[in-house]
Amino acid sequence: MKAWRVHENGRPRDVMRLEDVPEPEPGPGELLVRVRAANVNYPDALLCLGQYQIRPPHPFTPGVELCGEVLAGEGAEPGTRVITQAALPGGAFAEHAVVSADSVLPAPGALDDAEAAALHIGYQTGWFGLHRRARLRAGETLLVHAAAGGVGSAAVQLGKAAGATVIGVTGGPRKAAIARELGCDLVIDRNTDDLVAAVKEATGGRGADVVYDPVGGDAYTKSAKCVAFEGRIVVVGFASGTVPTPGLNHALVKNYTILGLHWGLYRQHDPAAVRACHEELTRLAAEGAVRPLVSERVALDGAADAVQRVFDGVTTGRVVVVP
Repeated sequence: MKAWRVHENGRPRDVMRLEDVPEPEPGPGELLVRVRAANVNYPDALLCLGQYQIRPPHPFTPGVELCGEVLAGEGAEPGTRVITQAALPGGAFAEHAVVSADSVLPAPGALDDAEAAALHIGYQTGWFGLHRRARLRAGETLLVHAAAGGVGSAAVQLGKAAGATVIGVTGGPRKAAIARELGCDLVIDRNTDDLVAAVKEATGGRGADVVYDPVGGDAYTKSAKCVAFEGRIVVVGFASGTVPTPGLNHALVKNYTILGLHWGLYRQHDPAAVRACHEELTRLAAEGAVRPLVSERVALDGAADAVQRVFDGVTTGRVVVVP
């Protein structure tokens, strides 16, 4: 079968190689699936660079989530359509993959394969960040950084579904237009607008009740200047490449909370909550309240370029590999 493999660390476009490899065989507690769609995530690039918290042995196949069709394995009906994380080092950018049987979830019937693949990690992260960590309430103001990207677009939709007023931050007119189409009540172009002043003006000086930040760096710094009294900043990631160092004295005098979110830990500590979240996301998808913004569907041979472009920040919504 065909699979992308990484033999050494480096930029995705430089180190990902499409190779012929033996088809994997499922072991106890595993399923063999045909990959119907594999969503491209920022961590896929970090895996290639050797900068992710998980460092699989070389050679490995990147691709951390997929929608697939069960082919074989104990306790599963062949032909079942599922979404799941890939079991590294055998990732999702391949024709077939082996996955953990206890990680699979039924693919939502309201979504096609590419949309279903994109509903998983990004939307689970958004749901846990907004609801479990920040306790977002209807009527509050939610500020979402990178609102036109894969992670941000999920948070925008989930925020609107929760009854929040959503302010989206983007870079450039093309991404700003997409954020408006997603349902943002206000869009701020970080390249031309004064973010802090715009948030203060839109909220009557109060600031944002919840900030969803997958960017870090300057985005975090500005968020701390416009977060509301008793507001919550959810730290999701550092796509800017800069990890901020919060001033705890500032959090003290302004009475706001800094919340970390690593969704993968919930799979270890509270798997029942992950399944309950999936049921809620499936319901929202069936009602049309959320739908992953799949901006590109690329063939398997385009995966390396797709991962590179997601890392470079030039894409919008989700880019999905369809073998």
